[in-house]
Amino acid sequence: MLMATARQQQQQQQHGVSPPSGSSSEHKKKEIYRYSAPWPLYGMSWSVRPDRRFRIAVGSFIEDYSNKVQIVQLDEEQGHFCLRSVFDHPYPTTKIQWIPDQTGSQADLLATSGDYLRIWRVSNNEARQECLLNNNKSSEYCAPLTSFDWNETDINILGTSSIDTTCTIWELQTGQVIGRVQGNVKTQLIAHDKEVHDIAFTRAGGGRNLFASVGSDGSVRMFDLRSLEHSTILYEDPQQLPLLRLSWNKQDHNYLATFAMEKSEVIILDVRVPSVPVARLGNHRAPINGITWAPHSSCHVCTAADDHQALIWDIQQMPRPIDVPILAYSADGEINQVQWPVSQPDWIAICYKNNLEILRV
Repeated sequence: MLMATARQQQQQQQHGVSPPSGSSSEHKKKEIYRYSAPWPLYGMSWSVRPDRRFRIAVGSFIEDYSNKVQIVQLDEEQGHFCLRSVFDHPYPTTKIQWIPDQTGSQADLLATSGDYLRIWRVSNNEARQECLLNNNKSSEYCAPLTSFDWNETDINILGTSSIDTTCTIWELQTGQVIGRVQGNVKTQLIAHDKEVHDIAFTRAGGGRNLFASVGSDGSVRMFDLRSLEHSTILYEDPQQLPLLRLSWNKQDHNYLATFAMEKSEVIILDVRVPSVPVARLGNHRAPINGITWAPHSSCHVCTAADDHQALIWDIQQMPRPIDVPILAYSADGEINQVQWPVSQPDWIAICYKNNLEILRV
């Protein structure tokens, strides 16, 4: 089902989450499902556990100290989302991520960033905080965390990025399903000259050691945990505009995508040819907020922006110009999050206003 036709189905189903009349087989034919939260949404993460299909965590964006995280799950028989759990989170979540455990053999953990990095254990649809990771215990001041990433190769490693120009690599002792989770600082490094906005590990080289970061100095920098005294500048924005997010290609680890603040263009980089973008994706009509690569294809990437659009691009013609996306979806508001889950590659999730939507692609 093409995303371009999902808009037509949305018009037919004004409230998305309401199941149509008829049998459960009709429910499963829907191409779009919506969950509406009681507040604006920002953080979002799709669980990869095989025993938790269509389970998504979403975080509120409220400008006070009373934010929430909800865990919702699609009831595939009834055809709508059900609220499974909700817990308090002081500041808005700058990022949410489930443990990247595709076997379901580890403890069911969820991480959130904001003022600190917090690890939560989910059991019987209840979430409790396992630990709060703070590497500045000598001061009451904490530099807010802009983002983090959970290492898929070694799930005991997480990396955080902060407005204080640093990245911190954390080492967890997750133990087994029973037992408390603890975390220690593995290393901290000054990654940029200004605020660091995002960090992401890559499987390049077949290991767990490489990650990249982007920041307000307009650069993409790559690091190796085995020699952190050196870094490689993969790209610098010609106007030194802040770079807000980065995302690694999940199938071809030579490629990554990033975009600058208030810009409507996504830049595709090839680590083998640093400094010069190999492609520019420029069909959005407003600032971009999110990027995500297809989990099952090396040449498809999805972008989302303030123009209410989620666009899927086919970049296999690089380095020839990529002029138009192959699929498009228009939401009813500015899209601030987009994910293409490893566990459900036929679906994409977006957040706008107070809505979470999943779209069949």
